Amino acid sequence: MSVSSHTLLRWGLLGAMCVAFSGCVTSVDPNYVRLLEPTGDAPPSANTLGAGDRIAIRVYGEEGLGGEFVISPSGTINFPLTGKLQVDGMTCSGVEDELTRALREGYLRRPSVSCSVLEFNSKKIYVFGEVKRPGTFRFDDNMTVVQAVTLAGGFSERASENKTTIVRRLDGQKVRVRVPIDAIIEGEVENLQLVPGDILYVPESIY
Repeated sequence: MSVSSHTLLRWGLLGAMCVAFSGCVTSVDPNYVRLLEPTGDAPPSANTLGAGDRIAIRVYGEEGLGGEFVISPSGTINFPLTGKLQVDGMTCSGVEDELTRALREGYLRRPSVSCSVLEFNSKKIYVFGEVKRPGTFRFDDNMTVVQAVTLAGGFSERASENKTTIVRRLDGQKVRVRVPIDAIIEGEVENLQLVPGDILYVPESIY
């Protein structure tokens, strides 16, 4: 992941401001800057399905079809008549369209299919350490670091906020990056958007 000239300029200007104003002492992990860079990929959506999600499918007028399904690790469900259906990355609307097409091809004349999500398990973020309510939380579109900490009840009194670390899987490897909480709050650096599977860890402050 390369750093664009725009980002380098932005951080060059920030550095100049820090020299001009002695109160600016923020030190930002260069890897955090890299995480802010656009990758060219579509941002993850909280509404797309993935392994572990539980969905309900109904085919109107066909009581023998449908039911509840848990998406397999390979991203499929095993639906009556049609067999395995790849649903990973689809929305429920997409599942309805795909099943309608499959059922129309040799099974039903005018199938009417509905899909609903019973439980999202594939899109989670994790917040641990010195927060008031550590745990696992459902990922929402455009969720940020600060929002995740807020969901976890905020920092505890023992938290070392500026040593908060995000653990993210990039190119098959886990990367640990320091999150500059004070700089985010002061507007000096962007509030990083999370992706499903991100882990936030807040260590205890050592006095």
